Amino acid sequence: MLPENQRQILQEIVTAGRANRAANMTESTGIRVLLIGLGAIDKMMAVEFLTGELGADLLRVDLGAIVSKFIGETEKNLARVFEAAEASHSILFLDEADALFGKRSEVKDSHDRFANIEVRYLLASIEEYKGIVILATSHKENIDEAFLRRCRLVGDFC
Repeated sequence: MLPENQRQILQEIVTAGRANRAANMTESTGIRVLLIGLGAIDKMMAVEFLTGELGADLLRVDLGAIVSKFIGETEKNLARVFEAAEASHSILFLDEADALFGKRSEVKDSHDRFANIEVRYLLASIEEYKGIVILATSHKENIDEAFLRRCRLVGDFC
């Protein structure tokens, strides 16, 4: 049982998702959702509710399997995830999104430059994805502002 304001947020996501799915995937602009402040169980319940209401499969991204210490590998892994999600018309779920979508830093060395390249790649990938992407975090303050601007719906459950 969720409080009324939280139910309204989820209902807005369902409404937007239904409109998105009704449009042809080639015409869709995609939906980017940020869920803030839910506990682990509540996050999964919310995501399962959304997938059930939208009749969609869920592709949950394991960040540990995606992020690589080798330059360019994270981007390749993410490209495969986005391709799989688009091919299956799945809802893409990225938990602990602040770990992947963190704020870009001032470039002081090559490590910073490559980290910022990853963030730019993610921005482009999320913007191009025609389906629904749900990002979840407990630390909104750590999310890069560019991602926040691209999120169509933000559900603050704090």
